[in-house]
Amino acid sequence: MAGIYLHIPFCKQACNYCDFHFSTSMKMKADFVKALIQEIELRKEVFDNEVISSIYFGGGTPSLLSKEELDIIFETLYKSFTIDANAEITLEANPDDLTFEKISELKDSPINRLSIGVQSFRDEDLRFMNRAHCAKEALKAIKMSQNAGFHNLTIDLIYGTPGMSNEAWIQNLKTSFDLNILHVSAYALTVEEKTALHHQILMNKVAPVSEQQSAVQFELLMTEMSKNGYEQYEISNFCKPNCYSRHNSSYWKKDNYLGLGPSAHSYLGNSRLWNISNNVKYIKALAQGKLSSEEEVLSQYDKYNEYIMTSLRTKWGCCLNQIENDFSTAFVDYFKAEIKAQLKTGNVIEKEGIYTLSGSGKLLADRITSDLFFIQ
Repeated sequence: MAGIYLHIPFCKQACNYCDFHFSTSMKMKADFVKALIQEIELRKEVFDNEVISSIYFGGGTPSLLSKEELDIIFETLYKSFTIDANAEITLEANPDDLTFEKISELKDSPINRLSIGVQSFRDEDLRFMNRAHCAKEALKAIKMSQNAGFHNLTIDLIYGTPGMSNEAWIQNLKTSFDLNILHVSAYALTVEEKTALHHQILMNKVAPVSEQQSAVQFELLMTEMSKNGYEQYEISNFCKPNCYSRHNSSYWKKDNYLGLGPSAHSYLGNSRLWNISNNVKYIKALAQGKLSSEEEVLSQYDKYNEYIMTSLRTKWGCCLNQIENDFSTAFVDYFKAEIKAQLKTGNVIEKEGIYTLSGSGKLLADRITSDLFFIQ
């Protein structure tokens, strides 16, 4: 089984923390859709012998696509690939886009899962992030989507925001529990270079992000999620039983996926591809029937390090048998030697050859995985 990701590079306005590729101008949206259709057709042989089990519209803001634009994209996808009848098909949406009419249109499409970019149920946080919606709109969008039959919902939440108390963070979580959201992705606010937030901090216009605050709120997140019946199946992802994101899980389990649209990445077993992060150049190349992507052939070192990084983030963990099956003795010996220090600290737990992060280890996940990387 394989997955398809489509990057829709348009937003109404820029969130202060976002460093994804997008444009706030809609002038090229129609030309972009034509180019995306062309790319789908040019890439259709990538999965000749595979069935597509998940499709994910990300961005940017995919909910800005019109019904007609979605219709032609789906028509081309189904014509170009073999898509499983029970495929998970997700569309990211901002609450302010989810009117009754928009939700009805989406319900009549192949989309069966919505990812709603809530980020917070507090207006002060939303204003800080420069989000286009308010808390009331978020609540309304979720309830209308559920009433329309979209029960397979996921929402994004952000913690570590300056000014957000621990009590306010817990209340954010409680709101999602009360709404019976089946899946929650929760991320610490991070400051990326060249973002508005980075500039605001440099200019002393907003307080710096506190690592200590983020760590405490991450621990609260794990505790509250567990108490309310959610499973932490990946460091930032929580769900009710058997409500895993099929698409995101494919990333962590190293399944093949094809990325379409400007800046989109693909993983095809032995190589990675990424499209140019420029709307004009992307559209121009495809108008000439050309693909604007680069490719990297993965070495055994790359594959090993990526396996360590992705597997340790999940509940399924890092499997010694898989390392022994997929890599040479040098990699196996290296892993066995390096993992000992992590086991001694208690940050990594081993059970029947499966290595997973403990609660304390999840706080240090990036450091632990980098310590386990095999460097040439």
